Amino acid sequence: MAISLYSPSSPAFPPPPPPPTPTPISWLTHMLLRTHNNPSQQNALPPNKTHEQPQDYTNTTLIPPKMFMEGADSLTMAKPLGASNKFRKRPAKLVLPEYCPGPEFSKLRKKMEIQEFHVQGRDYCLATKKGRRETLEDAYGVMLDICGDSKQAFFAVVDGHGGRDAADYVVEHLGKNIINALEKIAGEEEKAIESAIRRGHKRTDEEFLSQGVGSGACAASVLVKNGELHVANVGDCRVVLSRNGVATPLTKQHRLCREEERVRIEKSGGFVECKNGVWRVQGSLAVSRAIGDLHLKEWVISEPEIHRLPLTPDCEFLIMASDGLWDKVKDQEAVDEVMREMGDEKNNDEGMKACKMLMEMSFRRGNMDDVTVMLIQLQPFFISI
Repeated sequence: MAISLYSPSSPAFPPPPPPPTPTPISWLTHMLLRTHNNPSQQNALPPNKTHEQPQDYTNTTLIPPKMFMEGADSLTMAKPLGASNKFRKRPAKLVLPEYCPGPEFSKLRKKMEIQEFHVQGRDYCLATKKGRRETLEDAYGVMLDICGDSKQAFFAVVDGHGGRDAADYVVEHLGKNIINALEKIAGEEEKAIESAIRRGHKRTDEEFLSQGVGSGACAASVLVKNGELHVANVGDCRVVLSRNGVATPLTKQHRLCREEERVRIEKSGGFVECKNGVWRVQGSLAVSRAIGDLHLKEWVISEPEIHRLPLTPDCEFLIMASDGLWDKVKDQEAVDEVMREMGDEKNNDEGMKACKMLMEMSFRRGNMDDVTVMLIQLQPFFISI
């Protein structure tokens, strides 16, 4: 259909009437909107044109609806009459990148997959189970046949906090640092061993702190040497001895419920605060001694308490465990459970069953922490005179 033309001077084409609305509107907008709603009016004349503004529309191209057109102040979208005055642009399509986990997350995921494991070695057995934390923070270390002597060994149970870094470092280095220190110390045997244990803890702590990592770890360890037990601990892991079926604790937990620990921290310029019934250093950590804990090192020391005990024929076994066990199971209870499971067998198969039973007993009683239980048979280390 051709577009009609008009001549302003022709009497057959009088000037168009004024626009029906008082508000001025662009002629192009008017034409497009009318055309969209009534196709029969495609030949309509453009409004707001006077005799002084002749215009040839022969080659005019109508812009389809929904195209951009020039408005008063900016480019707007033409829309049909009756449509909403509010116009929203469709948001751009969201393109998600392809999922590709990095190596750090892969390592963490492997740690998270560890729920429970058991170890059965010569003269010892162990059971570990993860609590509610995403990562198992308990660890253990064993060194047998030290210096080629089957009567010398080192055992450790480690409970990390604030991550697993400190626990892994302690397991790898504490025993080695103690043995290395022992080789360099001369003098009376008893004092040399105690000095070596203290030096080993101090060096392990200093080397880990130099890495700038903020996590920490509690550790209980036993050095068996020359028919004697040298038991050391920092934190709340504990060691219990069974002597003719009677439980004998060989360590004390370093918690703020101990008055001497609170006094030491306060004298060094720190403070202790009780939160939800638990005393904490600087209102944060529930143990007063540990390896690591860079941000609390001024008050949380790594100096161990050491207990020396000669092995005698009535010494049967040791139970070494993290606080996940001892918070729910009493010392004598644990010894009785081991005696009941082992009976007269006294072998590692029965010992493993006992470790599992103790571990499950803790969880049945509401424990939500990681649990590690190590059982050590002492008869192989006894030296007869």
